[in-house]
Amino acid sequence: MATATVTSSVSAHTISLQASGPPEGNVLNWNVADSAKPSSLHKIPTFSDKYAERQWAKEHMATAFRTFARLGWADGASGHISLRDPVDPELFWINPYAKHFALMKASDLVLIDHSGKPMVETTHQVNAAGFIIHSSIHQARPDLNAVAHMHSPYGRAWSCFGRGLEMLNQDSCMFYRGLKVYEGFGGVVLAREEGQRIANALGSSGKNLILQNHGLLTAGATVDEAAASFIGLERACQAQLLAEAAAANGIPKKLVGEEEALYSYKVSGYPACMHWQFMPEFDLTVHLSGGEVLQ
Repeated sequence: MATATVTSSVSAHTISLQASGPPEGNVLNWNVADSAKPSSLHKIPTFSDKYAERQWAKEHMATAFRTFARLGWADGASGHISLRDPVDPELFWINPYAKHFALMKASDLVLIDHSGKPMVETTHQVNAAGFIIHSSIHQARPDLNAVAHMHSPYGRAWSCFGRGLEMLNQDSCMFYRGLKVYEGFGGVVLAREEGQRIANALGSSGKNLILQNHGLLTAGATVDEAAASFIGLERACQAQLLAEAAAANGIPKKLVGEEEALYSYKVSGYPACMHWQFMPEFDLTVHLSGGEVLQ
């Protein structure tokens, strides 16, 4: 096939173009010709080998911890992420107790059952409160494969109001649906009953939760979705607090309309889109760790 060569006057690079023209289609991340059809770019990887899927998911889980550390959400021994095991869905992975998020590797994660028994040899312990919360949710919601709970600053601050979020801006609309509030605080979660109440607050369709006087919890089909949702929810809480401070000084708020909020939620809050929302953070974290996080 004949080719045409174009040489730039400002660059030493030579660009070869097929005489037949550019490839068909486009590289946009959304079908702008039909906004009801998501782009084919927004897909979650699938695996025929469940052991390969397990390793992939653990790598993304460890990367989420290091990302959260980089964002300033490591808080001593508090905070946890869990992952339903792709090989045996009755088991789940969770972070070791008192391991700094910034040092987490895939090999550090602990596989346990719903009685707290380790299913692979480990020298680590597991946070009991984290175990109760995550075990309760994984048992109540088989559609949720990953759960993240951190004591992040803006989430903790906003949680004291025991309220949801207003649709202040485009990013807040990611939580137009699926955001619930657990009204009440039962202390540090060391009883199964409290874990069950938290799971009940999510209901049958909730994915994100504001725990009154406690903090934030997000969940999803993948660790990436749960992590991206947590980042988005923490920042939405920050925006809400800033808006409340301005409103207290007499500046009125103008909220996103119901129709616009629903549309924005549908095109930005679905699982595959949230999975991809985390990919830049994943790539940066792997790069900064020199690949250590994947070990």
